[in-house]
Amino acid sequence: MNKLFLILAALFGGLAVIAGAMLAHSLKPIMPEAAREIYETAVRYQFYHVFALLACGMLAEKFPAMAVRRAGNFFISGILLFSGSLYIISAMITSGIRVPLFIGILTPAGGICLIAGWAFLAASFRTKTIS
Repeated sequence: MNKLFLILAALFGGLAVIAGAMLAHSLKPIMPEAAREIYETAVRYQFYHVFALLACGMLAEKFPAMAVRRAGNFFISGILLFSGSLYIISAMITSGIRVPLFIGILTPAGGICLIAGWAFLAASFRTKTIS
């Protein structure tokens, strides 16, 4: 098992629940609809990829460690870049601050990291038979 991936999955999962609860209970009334939709996307993708990271943590012993480790690292990077940039963008929109281009570029970079994580996870399964 990869203990770091398991710990980060638990932390990211808890943070996703907190972020969702904040939206439901305090942020929704003050956020413009566009910012709210962006924020909801950030929470949703963060939560989806918590489970992928959790899987990487549990599968690290059974499958080739390098491919699983790369998948987990890409999931971590993707959560931070994709969801993190969306949280920042939604906060900036809510505050009336113009979103700089470099922050907007982080979102697709994070998406590419998430896709790479899934690709490396798939690659780890092809090199060993599943029993």
